[in-house]
Amino acid sequence: MTSDVLPAALAEIRDEFLELDEPERLQLLLEFSRELPDMPAEYADHPERTERVAECQSPVFIVVEVADDDAVTMHATAPAEAPTTRGFASILTQGITGLSAAEVLAIPADYPQSLGLTRAVSPLRIAGMTGMLMRAKRQVQARLDAR
Repeated sequence: MTSDVLPAALAEIRDEFLELDEPERLQLLLEFSRELPDMPAEYADHPERTERVAECQSPVFIVVEVADDDAVTMHATAPAEAPTTRGFASILTQGITGLSAAEVLAIPADYPQSLGLTRAVSPLRIAGMTGMLMRAKRQVQARLDAR
């Protein structure tokens, strides 16, 4: 992964994980799962406005907004009983929100693998986070194309 295209917020999260031993990384992931912001009512009350992330075993839904100034906001929902998946959703939501559309589109596809969790969680879980990232990037591009 090339760090020069990785936005500071995501680089900071990655570095936070890599500074820890594997068992502590799982604890940090659990902490992130508790920090997933609630889905705004405009989406929570209208789930048809969100996109299901089929790569996730748990029901995960995301939606990305791109403001007129190209600032991106990501929202996600994941069940509390799926803390790993919820943690990944929280990492992306916190790391992507506030970035420009161009910054989001430049996030390397292998970002989920860079967190040092590939031996601690199943490949399916990592694939789920990759799916979330790819869908977020696709939604950003779609919003830009719709202008």
